[in-house]
Formats: sequence, structure tokens, C-alpha cells
Amino acid sequence: MTPTSGETPRLELRGLRKYFAASGVLAVADVSLEVGAGEVVALIGENGTGKSTLMNLLFGVHSPDAGTILVDGTEVQIRSQQDALRVGLGMVHQHFELVPSFTVAQNVLLGREPRRLGFYDDAAAERRVAELAAETGFTVDPRQVVRDLPIGTQQRVEILKSLAADARLLILDEPTAVLTPSEADDLVLRVRALAASGRSVVFISHKLPEVQAVADRIVVMRRGRVVGEFARGEASDAELARLMVGRDVLLTADRAEQAPGAPILELAGVSVPPGADGSTGLDDVTFSLHAGEIVGLAGVSGNGQDELVEAIAALRTPASGTIRLDDVELTRRTPAGARAAGLAHIAGDRMHVGLNRLATLEENAVSTSFTSRAFARAGVIRRRARRAFAQRLIDDYEVRGAAPGRPVGSLSGGNLQKVVIGRELHGSPRVVLANQPTRGLDVGSIEFVHKALSAARAAGSGVLLVSTELEEIMALSDRVAVMFDGTLLGPFPRSELDRERLGRLMTGGAAATPFPLADPASGGLR
Repeated sequence: MTPTSGETPRLELRGLRKYFAASGVLAVADVSLEVGAGEVVALIGENGTGKSTLMNLLFGVHSPDAGTILVDGTEVQIRSQQDALRVGLGMVHQHFELVPSFTVAQNVLLGREPRRLGFYDDAAAERRVAELAAETGFTVDPRQVVRDLPIGTQQRVEILKSLAADARLLILDEPTAVLTPSEADDLVLRVRALAASGRSVVFISHKLPEVQAVADRIVVMRRGRVVGEFARGEASDAELARLMVGRDVLLTADRAEQAPGAPILELAGVSVPPGADGSTGLDDVTFSLHAGEIVGLAGVSGNGQDELVEAIAALRTPASGTIRLDDVELTRRTPAGARAAGLAHIAGDRMHVGLNRLATLEENAVSTSFTSRAFARAGVIRRRARRAFAQRLIDDYEVRGAAPGRPVGSLSGGNLQKVVIGRELHGSPRVVLANQPTRGLDVGSIEFVHKALSAARAAGSGVLLVSTELEEIMALSDRVAVMFDGTLLGPFPRSELDRERLGRLMTGGAAATPFPLADPASGGLR
């Protein structure tokens, strides 16, 4: 709901502007915006279009070059996170700011710890957090240590931190980027409940269906400017995507039928013990990936998908079983050896595995191939070739605010993902391990990645697509497998599965149900 005439908005922005001289980017261009009490406003746009920068102006991360911020009708100066909290603003960033070794209660009440006789009162803190969790529906055990929690629960802890500080307006920056579909659906319900209680929410997202479900109003940004504003239901997903990108966008992957080739990646009896870090491990995993096919791997986060990818990529050594790529056994190879055999790896953790955030974009772009003849000759670096390749990656993937010689750590999460994907899909890999390849990407970039994965398939690569986006799995895959508690179910012919049956497999409810397995080479069942 738009604030009605005479009603003071919870938040009002007037002509906010932010220019980054170092990169020559006008990130926020004279943006004006209102958020009413009890209203959910979705802020959408491409990666690097200024959404996060605008919110960082609100939270004291950056200072505006021009414009004013009003909270409940009063102009405020926000120069730090403490200033933002003081005026009732809270923000949950894409990358959480929690202390892993602390408990939930200690994180939620950090800086506001209850004390008894001068000492920290654990029992009082746990009671207070339990009451807040019950009141808001963000269920979590206050006594659990944060490092032992799944990503979705850690996000709840971040939200509770803001609510414990009495935030009247909550900023959620790409809140579902790391969530499973069921967790994302639950978050939408929780956000609507917060609005019903009188709190306001700014919901930054690129996922149009969830935006349509959660928002009272949708504000579209492109190139730092507001280019459209709609009440929920006034604009279709296609219209919103067109405004975000500036052109028509294919929202559903276009998958051409083709006959797969011979097996190129084969796993036989691969087992990995559960890790001390709480990882699930793998139990006797056997399957094959054929040339010219995409096998989608679905599952609730934490059921062994990452362990499977790491075992294939030689980042984790199996306790038993074999992994072969063509005629090369990868089971005891190094990651470099696996790449030399023709493996490309789009890591699910772009921040710690996929990239070195302190290195330049150019260095990251060639980090997996810097010794190749394309970028070095007789031990001498071909700097011009490296720079040209990095610039081509920036142009092809529309990496906003980037330059070859600048550190990648200054880029937004979605733009970091574009760098990883551009690097890994370069050339002609035999096998592509694509772990959450579109996580954090906008609709235009998702379209580009889907086309790139489909092109790799058409060129004869085998693609293992790991994704929590069931629509993505069903749209792109030739066959679909499910990981449940470290066990691989399938792969099944895509025609044998729908969203309901896939959901039952993901929760173990259909684990005992027999399915006919597909023989990809013959195109039929066996």
C-alpha cells in the first residue's frame, strides 16, 4: 500500500545520489522513494544497478553525495550502522555478519547483553530470544552455536538481531538467494506477518514470482534510477523483466531435444564419510553423465550435493569407489589434475572457493588457466591477452562496475557469480559441474547462463546442474537425480517427474518407490 495522503511515511528518500569516483560509476541517481508503516516494498533490478548501494546509504555504509533521508517524518543523518539502528532501521545483508563461535542468543543480543550482578546472563538471553522467535515465527534454538546451523537458520538469526534492536523498518538484501524453495516460501509468509504487525520491509530480490507474492508495491531500478513503480499485480513478470533489463527477456529456458552421446563421467560406489564440520557425506553413489546431456541434481540443502561436487572436482577424497572422466581416473587426482582432464567447476561458494576477492578481476579470470599457451609463453605472462580476455568476460556477461585491473571484492554478489561462470564456461570443457550457477543473478543474467549451459550441452559437454531452483532443474535437465541424506536417487527421466513427486523424493518420502531408469544413449527406459 502506498502511504495515503496525510499519512507520514515510515521512510522517505528524496533525491539520493551516490557517485563512486574511483570506478566512475553513478550508482544512485537522484532516487526518491517512500515506504509506509506496515508496507512491504520490493526493490528489483539487474545486478549492479544500484539497489544494494541505495540501501547501504540508508544503513551508513556509504554517505550520499546529495539528497535527504526522513524516518517517520524527521530528517536524519546516518553515518554509521549505529545511527541506522538508533532511528529504527535494520538490515540483513546477502553475506551474514554473525560470530560463528557464539550461540544464537549471543549473536542476537550482541551489544545488548542482559547482565546479572555484572556478569552475562545466559539464561535471560536465551529466554528473551526464545520469546522473540515465538512472537515473530522465526523459530530457532537460542542455545545452538551458529556455525552448526544451516544457512536458512542463520538467516533467521540475522533477522532476529534486527528485530531485537527494535527495527521498525527491515531491509532484506537478496534474502532468498541461499534458501531452498520451502525456506523461501516460509520467509515470504514471515515477512507478510511482520508487515501485519506494523513493521515495514524493503525486500530486494531478482526473483519475480516471490516479489509478486510478498510485496505491496514493486519499485524497479535500472542503471541507478527508478524506472517504474507498481502495486502488486499491476505488471506481469515479463513487463517487470523488460523494465529491469531494457529488453525482452526469456523467462523460461528454451531446451532443444537432442540424443546424448557416450558416458564421459562415471561414478561407481563412491562413499565419503561424514565430516567433522557436520557435512553429510556420501553413501555408495553410482551414476553416469553422458556427452551432450544435462543431469539436474535436486535436494534440500545439506543432503550431500556439495560433497558429491567436491568429490568429482577432487576437492574431497572418497573413502571408496571410483570416479572416471573419459579414460582418466579422478579419484586420487588433484583439482588441477581434474581440470587438466577436462573438468570445469562452478563452485557453489563463490566467496571462498570460486574467487580470490583480494585479487583483480583479470587475475581471477585466468586463475584456472594462467599457465596455458593462451596466457603465457615460455614462462612469460602474456599480459595483453589476459587483459583482453578479462574485458571480454566483462562485456559478454555485463559485469557492472568492473574493470580488469580492479579487485573483484568491490563487486556485488551477482556480478561475482558472473565472473566465475564466464571463466568456467570458457573453452570446451568435457564436463561442467554447475553448483547453484544462477544463485544471486538477475533475470537477464539467468537467461544468459541458461543459454550458456544449453550451448555447452549442444557442443557435447556433459553438465551436472546442482540447483535449489526446481523450475531451473526441470527446464534444463534431460535427467533428474535427487540427493537425500547422502544417497543418490536416480537419475530419472525428466518426463517421469513433476514438482510434487520431486518434492517427495527430496524429503525421503518416495525413496522406496521404484522408478524405471533411463538409458540416455537409447533414449528409452531400461
